[in-house]
Amino acid sequence: MAAVALLGAYLGLLVVGNVRTTVGPMETTMTLRPSFTGGTKINVSPLGSLRLQSHYAPVRLDVDVDQLDPVRSTALVDHPERLEGLEEEVARDVVAGTADLALRSVVAVVSGATALGLVVYRRPGRALGAGGLALALLVASTATAVATWNPKSVLEPRFTGLLASAPSVVGDARSIVTDFDVYQQELARLVTNVTKLYEATSTLPAYQPDPATTRVLHVSDIHLNPAAWSIVRSLVEQYRIDVIVDAGDTMDHGTAPENGFLEPVPDLGAPYVWVRGNHDSIETQEAMRKLGRDVHVLDDGSPIDVAGVRFAGIGDPQFTPDRSVESEEDAVERAAGDELAFALRRQEAAGTPVDIAVTHNPVAARMTDGRVPLVLAGHTHKRDNDVLPHGTRLMVEGTTGGGGLRAVEGDEPQKVQASVLYLDQRSHRLQAWDEITLGGLGLTTAEVSRHLPGDVRPGSSPSPSRSPSASGDEG
Repeated sequence: MAAVALLGAYLGLLVVGNVRTTVGPMETTMTLRPSFTGGTKINVSPLGSLRLQSHYAPVRLDVDVDQLDPVRSTALVDHPERLEGLEEEVARDVVAGTADLALRSVVAVVSGATALGLVVYRRPGRALGAGGLALALLVASTATAVATWNPKSVLEPRFTGLLASAPSVVGDARSIVTDFDVYQQELARLVTNVTKLYEATSTLPAYQPDPATTRVLHVSDIHLNPAAWSIVRSLVEQYRIDVIVDAGDTMDHGTAPENGFLEPVPDLGAPYVWVRGNHDSIETQEAMRKLGRDVHVLDDGSPIDVAGVRFAGIGDPQFTPDRSVESEEDAVERAAGDELAFALRRQEAAGTPVDIAVTHNPVAARMTDGRVPLVLAGHTHKRDNDVLPHGTRLMVEGTTGGGGLRAVEGDEPQKVQASVLYLDQRSHRLQAWDEITLGGLGLTTAEVSRHLPGDVRPGSSPSPSRSPSASGDEG
């Protein structure tokens, strides 16, 4: 009888004993399973799972994360303060889901044991006895789980699969949320304060930007860091930027769920010119094209005019979002650079020369030497400025996203970098540029340095004409 009751209960749970329910931004499936050790297992496919020793009983709660709402999850990363309200919502969702699961499990256990009892005994009385015994076992198991409930188990999860590295990579989730919130707010405030300081203390008789000067903000390698949008928006306002140029790697993996991260782009306060990086997929590029008339995608060397400046660029020919995809090294980048250089020659021959070329990889950018006055790139996460042998100036921007959300990983995160380029309104030639460097996560330091074209000659490194900086809690 006990064997029939247990087997029937298990079959019943297997067939109908699960509940689909929403928990915060996640769509989940909750199921009860027989177990010798009890506890809770949360499956996050395909990353792995984590186990919580939440209770000791012959039943285990399995929670499968089926889908993540990209809009809500992106909003949570963008605004960590919303996590406070999320706690109550998640608690309500879990209670409602487990209550529904308990009711369904009772029906599944009794029905399964009774049905199997009819098959085995062919007598209604014995079948009902099996169903009753299964119900008693479920009630006893539930009572044991309640009696041994350990709410602190969530603080000591055991990870498997790719999630096994989560404790060392992510650390304490509460401190990350707190630090990241401070990170986003402090960086935005530093941009404002340091810019005001710069305007107040700058003594540059060699060059003072004319109000009519065309101002270009050069950013790159944001890597899904939502704090970057706050920085860009603040820079656009403080420097009265006419056009933003993004040299790519806005994403980390180029997947469709990441596309929601692009929503702030049309509202940054200036037209946005973008080129695809090796972490941006073709799907990313199409999502960028659909953001509106103030967002411009460069590819195949086709020129566009934005804020009176003529741009042309080419997307990175490689898509290497993770280490599972091997890079094809520099040859393919040089081929893409040659394609862009050919397009630049055609524009020059047609009497419509390009003012600024844009690529993601500096290897491709170097192939445009002699065909354009200025070429912008990114990729290396390291700022560089060089005058190429045939006179083209190559400006490589650092990471405006501070290396992305991975900024929370180490003790010394990458710095946030961007540059403001001042162009003559008539000739569109570079007159000067400001390099803006902000401390990464947990660091409240910033520096703005002014450079003139004469500071950088072939084979030399740029030296600032003026480098006011600020540090400390107040910026």
